[in-house]
Amino acid sequence: MDKHILKHGKKKNSNAIALPIRVSLIIIFILFWEMVAKNNVKIAFYTSYPSEIFLDLIGFIQTGDAWIHIGTTVKEAYLGLFYGTVIGIGLGVLFSQFQIFGKIFVPIISVVQGIPQLTLAPLYILWFGIGFTSKVVLASLMVFFNVFFSTYNAIKNIDQRLIESAALLGAGKYQILWHIVIPTSMPWIMSGIRIGSSVCMVGAIIGEYIGASKGLGWMVTYASSFFQIKRVMACIFILMIIGLFVTWLLEKAECYVLRWRAETNLAMQSAR
Repeated sequence: MDKHILKHGKKKNSNAIALPIRVSLIIIFILFWEMVAKNNVKIAFYTSYPSEIFLDLIGFIQTGDAWIHIGTTVKEAYLGLFYGTVIGIGLGVLFSQFQIFGKIFVPIISVVQGIPQLTLAPLYILWFGIGFTSKVVLASLMVFFNVFFSTYNAIKNIDQRLIESAALLGAGKYQILWHIVIPTSMPWIMSGIRIGSSVCMVGAIIGEYIGASKGLGWMVTYASSFFQIKRVMACIFILMIIGLFVTWLLEKAECYVLRWRAETNLAMQSAR
């Protein structure tokens, strides 16, 4: 008990030290950017500066336009995250359990993954239209590859002794899958989902760059064409906040799902 309390205290102390340092570095960077940009017209033209970006962001939100574009991009990206995750985990489990499917389809999926999705995006627009569906498809595919290979490789590399031990204790195939295979693979699956949470937004934005009538990607393209750098930066700031929030949610979900796991470091110490 004392050992656990000591470790928990060390973790709290490290967080207490890291947070103010992190905040201080961000503040220093913003102040430095503001000072340099205000004294250099060329830099201000290409990057704007924080106070101008903040005022534009407030105006963007107050008009109500920001919520329309944010809502569109968030729906496209995170529907893609949902579909890509569900299909990726489902096929990863299926192909790892039925080797014939894996031998047939995994090489094909690997080849398709090797094609840059940016080059296929115009085809998705052509096939699924300029609207909502094409962006969801693009985001889903980008998520799918990460989640599928994380799931498939995790299950294929499970310690066989765990499965043999469960079988000796009388566990059936579905019990082994649900109580041994899935939990043991979950750290890698969660890692794939966290990567997917980033690439789904990339997929949605790429789709909006190529063809859209609303969304943050469309707004960035529109503002860039009129050299409205402060609006471009405001949209980037919004995307950053959305990404931070989703990352925080996934970290909380991961802590709950993997609450049985002890984290380790190079000092061979575990920290819960």
